[in-house]
Amino acid sequence: ELALKSLGNEGLFLFSSLDTNNDLYLSPEEFKPIAEKLTGVVPVSESEEEEMPDPSGETLSIVAKFQPLVMETMTKSKDGFLGISHVALAGLRNWTAPAAPKSVMLARQFKAFLPPKNKLDLGDPWWIIPSELNIFTGYLSNNRFYPPAPKGKEIIIHKLLSMFHPRPFVKTRFAPQGAVACIQAISTFYYTIAFRIHAEFQLNEPPDFPFWFSPGQFTGHIILSKDSSHVREFKLFVPNNRSLNVDMEWLYGASESSNMEVDIGYLPQMELESTGPSIPSVIHDENGNVIDSRDPSGEPIQFVFEEITWQQEIPWEEAARKLEVAMYPFKKVSYLPFTQAFERAKAEKKLVHSILLWGALDDHHPSASLPLPGSGRTLRETVLESSPILTLLNQSFVSSWSLVKELEELQTNRENEFYSKLADLHLEKYSFPVEMIICLPNGTVVHHINANYFLDITSMKPEDVESSIFSFSSNFEDPSTATYLQFLKEGLQRAKPYLQS
Repeated sequence: ELALKSLGNEGLFLFSSLDTNNDLYLSPEEFKPIAEKLTGVVPVSESEEEEMPDPSGETLSIVAKFQPLVMETMTKSKDGFLGISHVALAGLRNWTAPAAPKSVMLARQFKAFLPPKNKLDLGDPWWIIPSELNIFTGYLSNNRFYPPAPKGKEIIIHKLLSMFHPRPFVKTRFAPQGAVACIQAISTFYYTIAFRIHAEFQLNEPPDFPFWFSPGQFTGHIILSKDSSHVREFKLFVPNNRSLNVDMEWLYGASESSNMEVDIGYLPQMELESTGPSIPSVIHDENGNVIDSRDPSGEPIQFVFEEITWQQEIPWEEAARKLEVAMYPFKKVSYLPFTQAFERAKAEKKLVHSILLWGALDDHHPSASLPLPGSGRTLRETVLESSPILTLLNQSFVSSWSLVKELEELQTNRENEFYSKLADLHLEKYSFPVEMIICLPNGTVVHHINANYFLDITSMKPEDVESSIFSFSSNFEDPSTATYLQFLKEGLQRAKPYLQS
């Protein structure tokens, strides 16, 4: 109360965003972002000093490519951003180019991508940055402007993402956090490592309120020597193959409980790529003498790199799938694209288990999956990961998830009447934010339930549930697993006449 009296609402909001341990005192470490902002001087952090590799090692040149978010793809653009202050979106509108279009890094800094000794099999995932969040820990505060100082393996990822924007958070507010990797190919001296990173950016600074920009995922690969002295190739990017790939959330007031707006949109390009293999920063002749990196005519010396012969490798799609399942155990069930799911269901005489969402189910979307406190996340992190559900889905259903926007496009596609009809039948049953649907291979919906309703009934005590539609089974501790199982079984029951014919 005293703090509120001294600082006022907005002053306290800024103070709290810096006071990371909530002790009402700012330590020098907590005050650092403001000091850097006012003085313009960024001291080298201890963790970076510890990590400083040999400066005479090889260097890698990396370029950043960035095309800003297409504002027209945001839902709120449909009514011309009515009621949204220009200030709230200022950080987003002003972000039109990468913070650093080019950067030169030391090859050895990429050793963070090397596998631990117990993860040397192809496709066996490990965590570069482990997730510290789960369904029980909840999520991190929205009221923050400045990322905490990165430590250990976070440093290189923070450095790379800072090429796009000066305020990357390598640990997201919501699960699944972190970065995961696996070996995609092995040669005598090299690995190709596939990776997936969940990170987000804070686009606003005081006195404005926070604006969070969360790409669905960053993915990519690195080819590096087993001793990390040489990087042959590096690429990191935000996939742009779906119609929406970024979640945005912004606060409207000076407190955690202030109104928060959410939206989703499309980012055409956000990628980093090496311009070529890493090269020695100091060149020695055969006698060990340092020589100039340019030949007598002033041209840079050309390096010749040996061809890498891979002894074992797996396709990129397989590596990406392993990373996806590591991030999202619910993906142990394959979720096929919408139209493909119906073709497969017809061939295998199974039902389609379909999830229709406003935002993506398998990208790091804090709220697009669910504007209610985490309805889609809850679904993803509990019900869809539970072993009895995984078993039944694999056995009796073909699963799919789709974005409402994609089905609306399919609905208007008159080239394929059948697909248009499938989309029609789905959208007819959809209610915001997430609808779980069970249907026949011809698209007829036999059962459906809205995520909000599902969460409401599973949060009630069993004795308070009047409806006989969903009864709790005593075999499971978790009412949501029991209820979802019941939903799937009832779908099978209702479809029996069709499946028998």
